[in-house]
Amino acid sequence: MREEIIVSGRNNPLIDPQLHVWHWEIPTYLFLGGLAAGVMFFAALYYLRGRENDYRTAVKLAPMIAPIALALGLIALFLDLHHKLYFWRLYTTIRLESPMSWGAWTLMVITPVSIIWSALHIKELFPNWDWKFDFAKELIAFFQKNKKVLAWIMLISSAILGIYTGILFSAFNARPLWNTSIMGPLFLASGLSAGAAVVIWMSKNHTERKRFAQLDLMIIGIELFLIIHMFMGFLASTQVQIDAVKLFLGGPYTASFWGFVVILGMIVPAILEGLELKGYKIPVAIPVVLVLFGSVMLRFIISNAGQASRWLY
Repeated sequence: MREEIIVSGRNNPLIDPQLHVWHWEIPTYLFLGGLAAGVMFFAALYYLRGRENDYRTAVKLAPMIAPIALALGLIALFLDLHHKLYFWRLYTTIRLESPMSWGAWTLMVITPVSIIWSALHIKELFPNWDWKFDFAKELIAFFQKNKKVLAWIMLISSAILGIYTGILFSAFNARPLWNTSIMGPLFLASGLSAGAAVVIWMSKNHTERKRFAQLDLMIIGIELFLIIHMFMGFLASTQVQIDAVKLFLGGPYTASFWGFVVILGMIVPAILEGLELKGYKIPVAIPVVLVLFGSVMLRFIISNAGQASRWLY
């Protein structure tokens, strides 16, 4: 019999140097969830502010993509599960200290809310739409009567969903790049920026487009501040965090992060939106597509880079 003492785990597959467990499904779900959260947040906000008729696209039309985005995101999340038949166990308990529990119950609330909100405004897209069944008409009348309460629920749950997409990473202590409180606000800001971009793309109202271009500029500024603040925090921390952030500062993710996320996804669309606000004719699809592209790349790069970061041992 031969005995061997394992003194290091650095050659174990799926452990070191990279933990390749989260593939495309997770960042896809996080992007679609953040997009839905951003769209629904603005819809609820401007309805509660009494701007329903001024910002018709934001309040009535754009939120109709939210149920689709959430459904596709949940499909991606389901595909990632290893024990797919047991997903229901997330709903047999509530654990306040668990990000997974928060996310599962938030999705349980916001998904039907997004469907109800879309149903309330479906005639905006299809004027001849008719709810053939009496019980459906009664439900629509009930929610129309209590629309303000529904809007408050949507506002709060969409904000929680937007932050949760980042907290899902930040609560993962085993990967130092993810383990920062900046992830939640950063992913929320990214989702709001994507939501504002969708409203700009769908709107035909010049005033509404101008308002959401201004909002998007402000949110992009917040995103850049959060990124800089996150990097400064890492560089002023322990060697583990310094090594993690160096993945973006001369490491393998430098070109993709600064090129795709910061320059193409934030700075260029901000410049284009600024020029449009100054009166220049800029094709609206260009900054919108760039913002959405940057939002997608942020999640994919953070997901992959986080799995490449590790603790020293």
